[in-house]
Amino acid sequence: MQATARRGKGFSHLVTVREHQLLSDLRLEAGGADSGPSPEELLAAALASCTAMTVELYAARRGWEVGAVAVDVRFELAEPGEPTRFAVALTLSAELSAEQLERLGTIASRCPVHRTLEGGAVFAQTITRATPSG
Repeated sequence: MQATARRGKGFSHLVTVREHQLLSDLRLEAGGADSGPSPEELLAAALASCTAMTVELYAARRGWEVGAVAVDVRFELAEPGEPTRFAVALTLSAELSAEQLERLGTIASRCPVHRTLEGGAVFAQTITRATPSG
């Protein structure tokens, strides 16, 4: 998987993933123009959407009607060296049994983004100079 960010106006960046594009920017109070979600907001959006899709896929395979799934993710950036704490709130159909809700709660925490964040990350970074134009 790969995502590419290319500078736009100010601090905004055009992010490309496969053939999809979206704009990311800093909030006004951080010096940006707020022309798109911040990178941190995109992280919360990735967790929220992944959680919802994982729950919906699991329920569909079992023939369970989950209704209009809603996933709210809240977090604040942690101090360096401290873990970031995410609050993930799921809202599912009132028709589901207690056992179904418990199972879906377990499955929600197994979404790929949740597992990635929970497992930590290792980074390999390179830096190069752009080819001079002219």
